Amino acid sequence: MSARSRSSSGSRRPLIARHWHGAVPSAKADAYAAYLRRTGVQDCRATPGNHGVEVLRRTVGSETHFVFISFWDSMDAIRAFAGDDVERARYYTEDRDYLLELEPTVTHYEVLEQ
Repeated sequence: MSARSRSSSGSRRPLIARHWHGAVPSAKADAYAAYLRRTGVQDCRATPGNHGVEVLRRTVGSETHFVFISFWDSMDAIRAFAGDDVERARYYTEDRDYLLELEPTVTHYEVLEQ
């Protein structure tokens, strides 16, 4: 994956990384990982302007934390995935069955190196 994408004018611009965090009870971690693959991962990869997804997992005691990082050409591409308020986290119906909290926002970063 390149850390830069081509704009419509042909110039190179940095990719945007969209970062989300969520935690589930450890007993539900494997089921949530599978659910995340079927929903967020699949939908991100199917959205034009997406340059991939990374999902990180870490268990601490009775909680398992997930970090979901997706890479995008532009804020417009993110908007196509997330909706008009790109700072708001996108949740699916069953997320409430797994997550300990629905964190309201995500963070965006400019990708400098990969």
